[in-house]
Amino acid sequence: MVSQKTPRSNAEVSAIMRKVHSRDTSPEVALRKALWARGVRYKVCPADVAGKPDIVILSRRLAIFIDGDFWHGGQWQRRGLSTLEEQFSETKTRSYWLRKIRRNIQRDCRTTTALQHDGWTVLRIWESQIKSDLEACVHMTMQILDGALKPSSLSLIPQMTFLEFFAGIGLMRMGLEQGGWSIQFANDIDEQKRDMYATHFNDDQEHFVLGDIHAIPVDQIPSATLATASFPCNDLSLAGSRHGLVGKQSSAFWGFVRVLEEMGARRPPLVLLENVPGFLTSHGGRDFQQALLALNRLGYSVDTFILDAARFVPQSRQRLFVVGIQRPGQETLRVKDRKLNYASQSFESDVRPKALASFIATHPEIDWNIRDLPAQPALSVGMRDILEDLPHDAPEWWSAERAEYLLNQMSPRHRAVAEEMIAGEGWSYGTVFRRMRSGKSMAELRTDDIAGCLRTPRGGSGRQILFKAGKGEYHVRLMTPREAARLMGADEYTISVSLNQALFGFGDAVTVPVIEWIATHYLNPVVSEYTHGYPLSHA
Repeated sequence: MVSQKTPRSNAEVSAIMRKVHSRDTSPEVALRKALWARGVRYKVCPADVAGKPDIVILSRRLAIFIDGDFWHGGQWQRRGLSTLEEQFSETKTRSYWLRKIRRNIQRDCRTTTALQHDGWTVLRIWESQIKSDLEACVHMTMQILDGALKPSSLSLIPQMTFLEFFAGIGLMRMGLEQGGWSIQFANDIDEQKRDMYATHFNDDQEHFVLGDIHAIPVDQIPSATLATASFPCNDLSLAGSRHGLVGKQSSAFWGFVRVLEEMGARRPPLVLLENVPGFLTSHGGRDFQQALLALNRLGYSVDTFILDAARFVPQSRQRLFVVGIQRPGQETLRVKDRKLNYASQSFESDVRPKALASFIATHPEIDWNIRDLPAQPALSVGMRDILEDLPHDAPEWWSAERAEYLLNQMSPRHRAVAEEMIAGEGWSYGTVFRRMRSGKSMAELRTDDIAGCLRTPRGGSGRQILFKAGKGEYHVRLMTPREAARLMGADEYTISVSLNQALFGFGDAVTVPVIEWIATHYLNPVVSEYTHGYPLSHA
């Protein structure tokens, strides 16, 4: 019989790893020898330089790091995996390695940024790049020393800072900060949302500019790694006017494009757009096409995917995302971009449903940069887990007459489900939206433990109703502001406004764990990738 080995503890693994050589590896020695043969004189791992670079050329203030692919988060990409998680099997030490490697990546970014601010040019090279093409690594280093290769806007990449346009109440910020990013600037035109933002973050005076994006002077906008834009969906939503990007609200996208264009050389190397899936089909897909081509003209290659909040929190809320990445436009050590084969490649996946995959495949005129992404997580909580425990005599619960009126608004099919819930031995929960059907207001009941999509209560409609039933009883009330916050993954958000104002704020926002997922599985790997193989100087 084969005995089963007991998995090593985290402490045992750490002790073993401390014995692994962290300097004078064969790739480091190979690059040093090659540079020395070219007449380059350097220091090795000087303690007085941040991060102790593997090679330091003082005369040109050039710091070179040779990073191990495994330790610094590059190996999974070399192996053709879609995420760092796939590099490790499901063992007790898996979470240890994920935390350790992601901490290493964050430390690399902090070290690079500190050196940049101190006037150094930083070059990070993967060990695998030296092993596969030592001459290319030497050639790039010599070009930097000769001044033939200049740092580009990608120098902003390791700072992991962002500009938050259409900031609303700041949930994009919350998600990015949980992913390791830092706010530099925020803008919104809605004063009430800014007030909610200010109450929660208490630092808006430092970076928040209230006003129309079309009128913001670009010299008020600092440089940053990433610009985000959750621009208005009113004219793109299937439930809206469908005026598209020429509509009064959604045309704000062109104000965002104007900002990027006027920033010129300071343009953020990364862009993240967020909107409703209706953006994909607005004006037969022409609006989406024109938006992506506009980013192309500004130097961004683009990717797109759809995530559903129901995979993260108990709320059905699909959203379309676009990531734009500036191409460096100069010689680099980065692996060449994969060209899309429209004749044979399928783009359909968990995050790119059939309609989106078809759009990609039928628009070769767009400069795409499609990246593999992992499947969205499985939901681990239900709607009942986010509900506040309010006693039945709390003022939030409706009167018996008002509750009965809602019950009578249900169709026979929905009414039958409600009656079954009422007859249950324990409490069960559903959500209700009122909708106009054939000119009549109907109450539609949902009972899958997932709340409907939070909406802004324009004109008093769109407010989600909680239906609690069992033990021969039923009780009805509106979802509370705290429950709305929890449905958006902003559990501890500071709320000091009325119900309607809170629903306006949360209904127009992004879901926090969705944004954190994008940071972890998309933006942060891009930062790590683009931090390597480029000369990065102070920007």
